[in-house]
Amino acid sequence: MIDLHVHSTFSDGSLTPEELAELAAKSGLKAIALTDHDGMMGTDRFMAACLQHGVCGIPGVEISIEISAGTMHMLGYYIDHHNSPMNEALIRLRKGRVERNQSILESLNSLGFPLIWEEVSKLAKEDVVGRPHFALAMIARGYVKNKDEAFDRYLGKGKPAYVERDRFTIEESITLIRGAGGVPILAHPCTLNMGRRRLREFLAELAAKGLQGIEAYYSEHSHEQQRFCLNMARDLGWVVTGGSDFHGSLNPHVHLGIGFGSLDIPDELVDLLHARCPKN
Repeated sequence: MIDLHVHSTFSDGSLTPEELAELAAKSGLKAIALTDHDGMMGTDRFMAACLQHGVCGIPGVEISIEISAGTMHMLGYYIDHHNSPMNEALIRLRKGRVERNQSILESLNSLGFPLIWEEVSKLAKEDVVGRPHFALAMIARGYVKNKDEAFDRYLGKGKPAYVERDRFTIEESITLIRGAGGVPILAHPCTLNMGRRRLREFLAELAAKGLQGIEAYYSEHSHEQQRFCLNMARDLGWVVTGGSDFHGSLNPHVHLGIGFGSLDIPDELVDLLHARCPKN
């Protein structure tokens, strides 16, 4: 078992890097990749903990991409997490996230949901606040029943309290990841919300820009979607990855390594992914 899409408290997950490594070992995982949003602050701790627990740790990141419709994220694997250009760029993204959080707070207050910053920020263990923490604060106040309601009615894209933020372009993200020695992969492609024909065309465009692979195995993919991604990877000469998108208690239905219970990611994907590193 492997899991190449996992988040810690340095992003919007509920477990520390050390707790993730320990859980991976207890769950029988051979390899795990830390792919926190727009940052790699927990990577040193993660890699040390994986070594301690006998799990193959893979340094990674998940970057938000500027796109007109849908949601696009890019995963970067085997990145040198001390790479200066990459870290400077990620700092810019995180500053934009801080500004966005203040705007979300103001939007919720104006909608009649009084919240103060302290009650939201205390829910983020490493001070990296995201929309899931606003949802938890709303639940605690009794404004919504659960996280799904918070996102479906207020915090999701296009909803009243949703606020856009700075993102990288596709080209910028690929250049940064490759420049840091990493492999750029398209995360959960079906969140692009494109029809099958347009998605095929778009994936071909990404291949021409230098993207190296696609996340075919994913917790929310149907068998048909998984098969589509595998076929596209074959046609484009891409490497395939997979992961649960594990966030811990912030999404308790998704479990490390197995997603909703049936995720089955082939072990050999790790070697195939590593072979795509620019240094190889």
